[in-house]
Amino acid sequence: MQAWLGKPGFLGTHGTFGADLSFMLALVFTLLFLWGWVLARKGKGSHHHTVTLWAMVAMLVYFSGYYLARNLGVLALEGKEGFGGSEELYHNVFLPILTVHITVVALGLIMAIYMIILGFRAATTVEGERVLSDVQLTLTWGGVLKIVLWALGILALIFVLIRLGKGEFTLSWGLVIVYIVGLIIVLVVLMLEKVIERIWPDGSRRHRMLGRFTMTLFVIALITSTATYVMLYILYPAKTV
Repeated sequence: MQAWLGKPGFLGTHGTFGADLSFMLALVFTLLFLWGWVLARKGKGSHHHTVTLWAMVAMLVYFSGYYLARNLGVLALEGKEGFGGSEELYHNVFLPILTVHITVVALGLIMAIYMIILGFRAATTVEGERVLSDVQLTLTWGGVLKIVLWALGILALIFVLIRLGKGEFTLSWGLVIVYIVGLIIVLVVLMLEKVIERIWPDGSRRHRMLGRFTMTLFVIALITSTATYVMLYILYPAKTV
């Protein structure tokens, strides 16, 4: 797979096939999320629900592929190896853009999952159309913890199956740290939920307000992703000997 992903890309740039595929997949799921947002603003709740779920599936496929291939995408390039520009441009322009991109993608992934769950909790069906309800949503630790444990168990199983498929079952310290950090992030989000309940107690307003924030993250992610791709594979590709 590594050799296949390292072949020349299909977008006519200096990017590899993996880099081009990564960029296109990120573009697809980001645009799907934005399309779903537009549908929500037009009051088309059922269409918004369907498109957003497909966007979520596309995003999870993308991140699963990234995890499986490791070098899928521009972020897999280590250090300055893939950047052909000057040191000043790398440190003052490229690296800050890349840092912002990684940050908003991480936040966007968390918020996307949270918003999907919130959408199911806050929506109801009226005459065949999904609409948001003003019902007050309260976090019940017993039920939520069960969901979280089941979700973490399923994710752990998926990761184990992926590693078995690659013939790798041993866990490195780096990977263990990533898993621990991921668990901490989940717990922090659950704690923040109690704060959010007090700010926006009704599910309808909470979903709309946090939806705007999440879509802003995806817009920034799309802009920074495009910027890093252009700089890496069009403007300043790595110099080959």
